[in-house]
Amino acid sequence: MDFRLTDEHRMVQQMVRDFAQKEIAPLVKEYDRKHEPIPGVLERMGELGLLGISIPVRYGGQGMDYITLGLVSEELEYVDSTLRVVMSVHMGLCALSILHWGTEAQKQKFLVPLARGEKVGAGAFTEPGHGSDFARIQGTARREGDVYILNGEKMWISLATKADYALVTMRTDPHADPPHRGLTAFIVDLHSPGVTRGDIKGKLGVRAGSTGWIAFQNVEVPVENRIGEEGEGFKVTMSAFDRGRYTVGAGAAGLIRAALDASVAYARERRTFGQPIGHHQLIKEKIARMARDYEMTRLLYLHTGWLMNQGQRFTRQASLTKWFGTEAAFRAAHDAIQIHGAYGYSDEYDVERFFRNSRGAMIYEGSSEIHTLIQADYALGYRYDKPLRKELPPYDPDEWLAE
Repeated sequence: MDFRLTDEHRMVQQMVRDFAQKEIAPLVKEYDRKHEPIPGVLERMGELGLLGISIPVRYGGQGMDYITLGLVSEELEYVDSTLRVVMSVHMGLCALSILHWGTEAQKQKFLVPLARGEKVGAGAFTEPGHGSDFARIQGTARREGDVYILNGEKMWISLATKADYALVTMRTDPHADPPHRGLTAFIVDLHSPGVTRGDIKGKLGVRAGSTGWIAFQNVEVPVENRIGEEGEGFKVTMSAFDRGRYTVGAGAAGLIRAALDASVAYARERRTFGQPIGHHQLIKEKIARMARDYEMTRLLYLHTGWLMNQGQRFTRQASLTKWFGTEAAFRAAHDAIQIHGAYGYSDEYDVERFFRNSRGAMIYEGSSEIHTLIQADYALGYRYDKPLRKELPPYDPDEWLAE
């Protein structure tokens, strides 16, 4: 096994690190306090090519591999989770779903502007009464000739008020048994008549990001905007979750590293009982745990990215990466506050924001409880991955970098 990053990997890694540190870090505390997104951040990410980083060049992207997507997610979350969330929903849930399941016409119509950063994408799945029990969502899509009529409401949608397109899953067969067979996925233009949306205020974390709701009232969606076949929406959505979980897990590595770096710096400077607190064994224990968990999370997401590059199924590994990484990130942020003492309880120090941001990641993209059950079922042999009608394309540099 070769664990070395390529020159291209390191180039992108450094570019994203410079962008996040120089352009976002000086502003994020102010906008976190305001509960507002940083102005122009989506446009800037588009200019840098991040919104199409792992999309083939012929579809407007940068043609980089899936490991690059993980590296980008880590570097962005090192500064703030809101930046990584953009990659999770725009790339993981929306753009890569079109690359995976879309027709050539859909790729030209939707994927090209998404990859170029001309349009922003999101995923709209969760409903007010259905999160983990996704197979029983109630939003409907009724076919009438050449269009589907969508009705329903989606909740806790990242970039709800910022996105132009969303991958939306609705129920097309209310009598399907089992229920998941009655779901169908669509790409919806969120500027369509009948779409209303708004932001959710008062969140614990991810305050400098957009999270909201989207309501659909008799929204007409052309049949050609359907992603996959009718009744295939559950499989389309679950594969989108695999990619979203990969980016969340990779981002968690960034948050752990940020908590570690902040704690090391503080432990070297803060003195108690006549010496820097870094010399105290219980402080060392916390820092050692962060260092361990960073390495473990990083290896997990690099393995997942490698599986994606090879065209191998990665559902189990993405779940494990997300589950372990987000719980480790929360633990690291908690320990970082403890190391900082009373100062860690104030937003004067970034670790307070890391703690708030880390909490939500154990809920979205599959709660820790859901991932516990997934991993147990794999281990017990109750769960296995059936082949999909279409698989995510493996990474082929000759093909992906071709004009």
